[in-house]
Amino acid sequence: NRLAVVREGNEYRQRDMMRTWCTIDNRVTRVAWLNRSTILYAGNDKWCLDPRVVLLSNTQTQYSIEIQNVDVYDEGPYTCSVQTDNHPKTSRVHLIVQVSPKIVEISSDISINEGNNISLTCIATGRPEPTVTWRHISPKAVGFVSEDEYLEIQGITREQSGDYECSASNDVAAPVVRRVKVTVNYPPYISEAKGTGPQQSPQQNSSGTRMTKGKASFFPIPPPPPSPEETFPGS
Repeated sequence: NRLAVVREGNEYRQRDMMRTWCTIDNRVTRVAWLNRSTILYAGNDKWCLDPRVVLLSNTQTQYSIEIQNVDVYDEGPYTCSVQTDNHPKTSRVHLIVQVSPKIVEISSDISINEGNNISLTCIATGRPEPTVTWRHISPKAVGFVSEDEYLEIQGITREQSGDYECSASNDVAAPVVRRVKVTVNYPPYISEAKGTGPQQSPQQNSSGTRMTKGKASFFPIPPPPPSPEETFPGS
């Protein structure tokens, strides 16, 4: 007498279809499929109420079932139990369900003053547990900034503003990505302008501002020259 469980693999992705079967001989008198201690089928009789569980075959050589749209709650041991010559025998397969990554919680866009601290959160689920990474995707970004669910920046600077991308991956499906926009506020400042035209000599406008290439400087306007009457009084 022999009893073997054959299957297409014990790891399935969520919503896949699982097929598993026993290879038996003609001395088997009774057969049943169980999930843990719950009887799914006994012979041709269905004992469970789940419409996704279907009997595929019950012959002298094979006893097989199918579970459609498998989910995480289907995980666990599946046992083929047979009775032959008054000696029960069992064989078991353990179902593992893989689940695509999903980001279930992420920080909202944030506006913060320069020099303050920020903490961004990205929580993901999946089976196997997904790897979570943070990346600064602004033009001056240096790549990955964190390989964790939490990203903390101490004393943030204006150069660290921009979009931060959270990615969750576990090789079951394509990574899922979401972004958080970080706006860094800072006080106004005057930067030195750089001219693009040819060098020009300083010019003076009516307000007393001397304009030179690259910067503006202020100086007092000299008083007008004295009139001839003031220069030669009584003449």
